[in-house]
Amino acid sequence: MMEFDPTQPKWQQIADAVRQRIASGQYPARHLVSEVQLENEFGVARTTVRKATAALRDEGLIITTPGMGSFVRDRSEDERQDTQ
Repeated sequence: MMEFDPTQPKWQQIADAVRQRIASGQYPARHLVSEVQLENEFGVARTTVRKATAALRDEGLIITTPGMGSFVRDRSEDERQDTQ
């Protein structure tokens, strides 16, 4: 379990961790970002995880589909659309 910095909100630290995993390729395009898994991994409430995923969604890093979950956005699709 992650040791949290008491000077920053937990949701922000979780969002930072997921952001780093996306940037490093640990979470590749279309990877499921499971709220349940993050909740268990970080030992926080679901609302905390939802704040983190909302921030990542607002940044365009993940896409959430109701009934399916949140997935890492495939940036190569954006690039293909830009060249058309």
